Amino acid sequence: MPITKSAKKALRQSKKRRARNIQKKKIIKKLLKEIKILVSSTSEKKVKEDKSSFPASLSQAIAKGEEKSLLSSPSRNESSAIEGAKKLLPQVYKLLDKAAKTGLIKKNTAARKKSRITKLINKSQQ
Repeated sequence: MPITKSAKKALRQSKKRRARNIQKKKIIKKLLKEIKILVSSTSEKKVKEDKSSFPASLSQAIAKGEEKSLLSSPSRNESSAIEGAKKLLPQVYKLLDKAAKTGLIKKNTAARKKSRITKLINKSQQ
C-alpha cells in the first residue's frame, strides 16, 4: 500500500491508465478478428450471419471512442464481405498507429499486424 500522497496519486493514475489501455487493446483485437472473419467467410464461400455483424460491445466501444462503425448490415456475398473488410482497414491502421505512437504496443508489432491483415485481404481477393 502506498504511504505518501504522491504514491497514492501514482497508484490512482496507473489504475486508470491500465483500464484505458486494456480497453484500447480489446478494440484493436476485435477489429482484427472482425476482418479475419469477413475474409475467412469469403474463402469458405459462405458467410455466417451471426459472425459477420459487429458484436454489440464492439460497436458501443467504437461509438464511445474515436471510430465509427462502417458496416451497417451483415455482408451476404463474398465481394461485399471483402469490401467490408477493406472499409475496416483504415480504422485498424489508425488504431494501430495511435497505439504504437502512445506506447501501448511496439512500433514493429503495429507494422507486423498491419502487414499481415493487408496480406490476408489481398490474398482472399485473388
